Formats: sequence, structure tokens, C-alpha cells
Amino acid sequence: MILSNTEMIAGYKVTNHVGLVQGNTVRAKHVGRDFMAGLKNIVGGELKGYTELLEDARKEATDRMIADAHSKGANAIINVRFSTSAITAGASELYVYGTGVVIAQ
Repeated sequence: MILSNTEMIAGYKVTNHVGLVQGNTVRAKHVGRDFMAGLKNIVGGELKGYTELLEDARKEATDRMIADAHSKGANAIINVRFSTSAITAGASELYVYGTGVVIAQ
């Protein structure tokens, strides 16, 4: 599956448009990560626990979007975008979406 954040993929022609494809996940903060983040707020630096949490969430949401695209017959996704939103205190949704297409060389 080819993913692109552009409207086209160089060297390929879109032969069919299958529509919106999407994936999401909702993740909650971990108490241990919150404690370590509080300490980092004092001394500064990267919040590695949250970085890992977001990396995992992006991968899971992207995998779900790819599965949605496969189920609709797409072999590529163009115009891929990510979005986040707060669901409740301590939990956020990561949403990824794009346009499922069939491409050929």
C-alpha cells in the first residue's frame, strides 16, 4: 500500500477513486507517564513516554486506515492527514484519513 500526503504519486496514474478511508484510536495517559512528565516539566526535555504513546497511536490508526482502504479495493491512499482531539481529561483521539485510490503505472 502506497501512502502519500500529496494529491498524486509520481510515476502512477489514478485509475479509480474509492473515496474516504480512515482509521482512529483513542488513547489514555498512563499514571506512570504522567508522573515522569511532571518531573520533566521541572527540568525540561523530551517527554519520551508521550512520544512513544503518540508513535504507537499513529501506527495503530494508520494500520486501521490501510485496512479500510483494502476493504474498499484501494491499493494506495493519497492526501493522508492526521488529526488529534481531546475526548476527556487524560484521553485523546488520533484520527488519520485520506482518499483511497487504485493506481497503475
